[in-house]
Amino acid sequence: MGSKILTLNMSKTRMFLFIMLFCCLVSETSATVSYDGHGILVDGKRRILISGSIHYPRSTPEMWPDLIYKAKEGGLDVIQTYVFWNGHEPSQGKFFFEGRYDLVRFIKLVQQAGLYVHLRIGPYACAEWNFGGFPVWLKYVPGIEFRTDNEPFKAAMKGFTEKIVNMMKAEKLFEPQGGPIILSQIENEYELMEYDIGNPGKAYAKWAAEMAVGLGTGVPWVMCKQADAPDPIINTCNGFYCENFYPNEAYKPKMWTELWTAWLLGYGEPAPYRPVEDIAFAVAKFLQNKGSFINYYMYHGGTNFDRTSGRFVATSYDYDAPIDEYGLVREPKWGHLRNLHKAIKLCESALVNSDPTVTSLGKNREAHVFKSGGACTAFLANYDAQYSVKVSFGNVQYDLPAWSISILPDCKNVVFNTATVKKIFSSFTEPVIIFSNGVVSFHGKHMQMTPVGTAFSWHSYTETAPSVGDKESFTEEGLREQLNVTWDTTDYLWYMTNVNIDNNEAFLKNGHLPILTVDSAGHGLHVFINGQLSGTANGNINKARLTFSGKVNLKAGLNHIALLSISVGLQNIGTHFEKWNVGILGPVTLRGLNSGTWDMSRWTWSYKIGVEGEALGLYSVHGSSSVNWAVGKSLARSQPLTWYKTTFDAPGGNDPLALDMSFMSKGQIWINANSIGRHWPAYKASGTCHQCSYAGLYNEKKCLSGCGESSQKWYHVPRSWLKPKGNLLVVFEEWGGDPSGISLVKRSY
Repeated sequence: MGSKILTLNMSKTRMFLFIMLFCCLVSETSATVSYDGHGILVDGKRRILISGSIHYPRSTPEMWPDLIYKAKEGGLDVIQTYVFWNGHEPSQGKFFFEGRYDLVRFIKLVQQAGLYVHLRIGPYACAEWNFGGFPVWLKYVPGIEFRTDNEPFKAAMKGFTEKIVNMMKAEKLFEPQGGPIILSQIENEYELMEYDIGNPGKAYAKWAAEMAVGLGTGVPWVMCKQADAPDPIINTCNGFYCENFYPNEAYKPKMWTELWTAWLLGYGEPAPYRPVEDIAFAVAKFLQNKGSFINYYMYHGGTNFDRTSGRFVATSYDYDAPIDEYGLVREPKWGHLRNLHKAIKLCESALVNSDPTVTSLGKNREAHVFKSGGACTAFLANYDAQYSVKVSFGNVQYDLPAWSISILPDCKNVVFNTATVKKIFSSFTEPVIIFSNGVVSFHGKHMQMTPVGTAFSWHSYTETAPSVGDKESFTEEGLREQLNVTWDTTDYLWYMTNVNIDNNEAFLKNGHLPILTVDSAGHGLHVFINGQLSGTANGNINKARLTFSGKVNLKAGLNHIALLSISVGLQNIGTHFEKWNVGILGPVTLRGLNSGTWDMSRWTWSYKIGVEGEALGLYSVHGSSSVNWAVGKSLARSQPLTWYKTTFDAPGGNDPLALDMSFMSKGQIWINANSIGRHWPAYKASGTCHQCSYAGLYNEKKCLSGCGESSQKWYHVPRSWLKPKGNLLVVFEEWGGDPSGISLVKRSY
């Protein structure tokens, strides 16, 4: 009896162990996304994955299906996007996931197209996005310091990350649930900041990694530009080239999370572009050196609608991407990369299942050969930036243009050369030929912006500069930091004070006007003396402060000084950028008086948040009816603080639309109360623009266009924002411009 019980108990033990082992195996196999040193595995299949960044808030939901379709047609496997915290939680605890911020809808559209998603939760994004994607309320959480071993920040960051992960789980969007998300990212390009702040940075990076993994998404997490990313986090590369990057462990795949297709456009800067031959060359170099995941940043850049752009970043985020800001494919870039992707897929089996054998073919020439089973793939490279060469490989002669790589999926036949852009026929464009010397031949039309519709009929309303005691103003001693007052609800903050000038002041008789000097951390400044614009100043993307210094026409008696401080996006990058200030911090001085120089910094100042038209909602149909507008001969031209409105009917067709703002200065634009964003055509691009060769190392200053012209003159008008009839267009002009020069244009080939 005892032995039978023992046997039964042993059987139960074996059964228990078997069940436990089975459960472990089920648990392991349910995680259908994994990785090794050769690549990402989805459902057990190792892949070369081609990805592209499309940020959902930088386009409209109506554009998403077409963008995703063009990405798939271009040969992409994955769509990569950041998650934008400040768009989703504009007020603490109040969430928003509608319209352009409908993240779930965007991901499901990607899934319907048969593509995967790389979700970069961050939640720090950078992305040339306002405040790096952080909500402004986060700055005012007591005791907080961003992106370091700080309990208030970690609590807020974890809370939002969990919010997004749980939302994705609830919608079954992670790949083990049957969804498209195969990768997630925590933090973003943290390595340099970690180096700057030392041990607290190391502790924070370790905490962030453990927190993310603990959320149990079932998919791998990455940290880009983070050499010490702890297991199982994959560290990845961002840059113009990444062939020499390797992950910190041999069993992790070599991933390129940001292949920069060009560079951002800043106000006052020329537009960067990057030749497609060099992009293709960079991709091929990465793959021949064991790379397995490539993401184009950006594949569609889009538009910084509203006030979402970072500090001095333009409203356009085109990025010279394969799909342009308006949703049209950019040729020959889109087509040449599509052909590259087709060639890569022919090589996939050999690339993901073997290491290359590298052989010299002469000076600056190499062959990288991959063999797996019966598959053989070769990459023949010429690294010389000037000379084409002939190389012998496998007893065959091959021509290699300068700065190029030829791809031979069967180690015999060249199916693609990075510098040879062939005739392109796509369903999206007219056929194009671009020759290896860089000369472009369009068999059809050039990309053009053509006026559509009739000239606008404008109405104007000019508001006045406020003064001390103005309605909705408040008074304090000294100068206040702007963001602390506005919480970034507007670009504008008025600083107002009064100056009494004695009748005996010498300048009233000799005409040597006093000089007002204002030192500001704002990005723009307008100076009004007794209601008249007296001067203006602006900073630039490379300077943290600006200084206005100019003569001011003061009268005997009481004078009203009103300073309009302007922000142009908040800082989005840098160590503890939450500590960067905005606004007039002083000193503010008045020089040239009988008693010398007055320091006005500690005077009593009055403050008013925003401009009058914002408070009245002049950009809306209801708000615009609250004031009397001038028209005809009374229309204001070249006047500061002027609002313009007009109505128009939507033009026929489906061509993307834009506003040509060449004749305006600076301000903001609305269509049917939707904010297109900031306009600033008066800020001309300074720099050196010259003919650009694709060959040789690329950087963001190498290939520039538009020097001496407006950094941005065209502003995207989404078709979905328009009604067939009676669309309301409102422009706020800070400096003064001529609205008769504004026109609606269509973008087409």
